[in-house]
Amino acid sequence: MRPDPSRIFDLLDRQLADFPQEVCVASKVDGKWHAYSTAEVIGTAEKLALGLKALGIRPGDKVAIASGNRSEWSIVDQALLRMGAINIPIYPTSSVEDYAYVLHHADVRVFFVSNAELHGKAEAAAPQVPGMKHIFTFDRLDGLPHWSMLLNEGEEKRAELELEKATVKGSDLATIIYTSGTTGKPKGVMLSHHNILSNVIASAERLPVEVGTRCVSFLPLCHIYERMLMYLYQRTGMGIHFLENYEHIGENIKDVRPHVFTAVPRLLEKIYDSILAKGEALTGIKRKLFFLSIEVGEEYDVHGKSLWYRWKLALMRKLVFSKWREALGGEVLCVASGSAALLPRLARIFNAAGIPVMEGYGLTETSPVVSVNDARNDGLRFGSVGRPIRDVQVRIAADGEILVKGPNVMMGYYKEPGLTSEVLDPDGWFHTGDIGELDSDNFLKITDRKKEMFKTSGGKYVAPQVIENKLRASRFIEQAMVVGENRKFPAVMVLPSFAFLKDWCTLKDIPFTSREEVLKDPRVVARIQQEVDEVNVGLGHWEQVKKVALLHEDWTVEGGEFTPSMKLRRKPILAKYASAMVWIYGEQ
Repeated sequence: MRPDPSRIFDLLDRQLADFPQEVCVASKVDGKWHAYSTAEVIGTAEKLALGLKALGIRPGDKVAIASGNRSEWSIVDQALLRMGAINIPIYPTSSVEDYAYVLHHADVRVFFVSNAELHGKAEAAAPQVPGMKHIFTFDRLDGLPHWSMLLNEGEEKRAELELEKATVKGSDLATIIYTSGTTGKPKGVMLSHHNILSNVIASAERLPVEVGTRCVSFLPLCHIYERMLMYLYQRTGMGIHFLENYEHIGENIKDVRPHVFTAVPRLLEKIYDSILAKGEALTGIKRKLFFLSIEVGEEYDVHGKSLWYRWKLALMRKLVFSKWREALGGEVLCVASGSAALLPRLARIFNAAGIPVMEGYGLTETSPVVSVNDARNDGLRFGSVGRPIRDVQVRIAADGEILVKGPNVMMGYYKEPGLTSEVLDPDGWFHTGDIGELDSDNFLKITDRKKEMFKTSGGKYVAPQVIENKLRASRFIEQAMVVGENRKFPAVMVLPSFAFLKDWCTLKDIPFTSREEVLKDPRVVARIQQEVDEVNVGLGHWEQVKKVALLHEDWTVEGGEFTPSMKLRRKPILAKYASAMVWIYGEQ
C-alpha cells in the first residue's frame, strides 16, 4: 500500500490515477447541474495557475476568494495549492471593513469574487489594499474581468509550474483562515498542507463512504470544516454537488440524493421543526403513529434496548421514518454535525429514523476535527462529541479547559506571535478556550466556552451555553442568550420560535396580529416563562434565570447576532439590545 499523500493537491491527482470521476464537482447554473470531471478540474486548475503566473503570482503570494460554494471555488483553490500560493478565503457576508482588514493584513495580491455585490465590496475595500492589483469575477458581468480570461495565458510557463509543484512540501503554508470571531478583529490561522491532510486522513476513518457516492456541500467553504471535508470527499472519490443557496436546499437534496452532507445544529433543528409541523397537521391514526414515532425516537440508544423496543423501532422506520429519509433523498448514510452543540434529543430522533447524525468537535486552529462520533464500532454516545480521532491527543486542564495536541494543530496566527504564544504552549498543547470532560470510555463532552463563563456580582460562576442549550430544546424558543455578568442575577434574552408560537396561539384563540403585539399578551409571556421555569428546576439557585426579555427581531449573520459559523456574538447582541438590559436590570 502506497504512503498517504503529503500535499493537498495529491488527493485529486490520485483520484485521477485510481478512480477518475465523471462528476468530481458540480454546480447548478441556470437551473441545470454543470459538472467537471476529475480530469477537467485538474486541467482547468493548472491552466488557471499558469494564468496567475502570467500576472506575476509566485509561491507564497496571497490570493483571496469571496464566494458562495461553487465549482469555481474548488478550481481556484486547486490552482493555488499546485503553484504554492496561499488561499485566503473570506466570508461573502463580511462587511467592507472586514474585507479591507483581511485583504490588507494578509497582503493579498489577487481577489476572486462571485458576483456583482461582492465585486462592489472588493472595490470599496481596494483603496486600503495597495498591493491588490486584480479582481476577477465568477459570474459574467459586463465590463468586469472574468476569471476565465486567465485560462489562456502563461502556457510558456508550464515547465516552471511543474517545478514549483514538485517543490511544494507538506510543511508549507496552504491557507490562512481568518476566524470570524465573536469579539475583536479576526485572527489569521495558518494551516499547512500537513495540518489539513492529517485531519482528512484521520476523519475519513469515521465517515462511512466509498468511491462513487455523492455528497452535497452548502456550509461555507471559507470555513475549514466544510473545506476539510471537500478534500476528504476528493480523497474518497465522491461526487461533490455545491448547492445554490439555503432557500433551495430541499429541492437540491432531492435532485442529488446524497449519501453524505454536513450541517450545523440549527439546520437540523429547522428540518425537524418542518417535519414536526407536517405531523401536527395529520389527523386520526396517521397523527397517532407520527407522535408514537417521536416517542420511540426519544428513547433511542445504540445498544441495551429490549426486543419490544426494537420491534417498535422497526415498525416506525417502515411506517413513518422512511418518509423522513425520502425527504432527504432516501440514501443518506450520515450527516456530519458541528460548529455548535446539537440537542441530544434531536440526535436520538434522527438516528432512530435511520439518518445517522455524527456530532463532532473542532476549531479552525485544529484543522478542524478533534473528535467525532461514529455510529459503528460502539463509537457513539449521545450528548458527547465522540472520541478523539487518530493521532490527536486531548487532555483536560485543572480548570476544565480542553487542551489538544497533534499534527492538526495550526502553525500559528499570521503576524501575531504574541497571540500564538497565548494559546500554544511550549509543549505543543493548544489551549482551546472550551470547557469539557472526558469520560471513562474517552468520549469528550463540551460544557461551555471558558471565555463566555461569567461571574455574577455575588461571585458565583455561570456557564451560559449549558443553560442556553437547555432552553433551545423547547419548541417555543428559537434562540436564547443568558446574561448577568457582574449583575445580581442571571437573566435571558429569548427569541421565540414564532412559527410554532403562531400555531399555539391559534389553538388557544390568542390573536396574532404581529410579533411585537403577541409578545405583550400575558398568556404568551406566561407560557414561555413556564419553559424557563422547567429549565431552572435543574439548575443551581445561583444560576437560575430570574427574568426573561422577549425579543421579536430575527437573529442573523447579517444583523450581527451570529458569526458566519452560527456562534452567538455576545457583545454585539448586548449592544444592539441594550434596552432589554435596561428592562431586566434597570438603570445600572
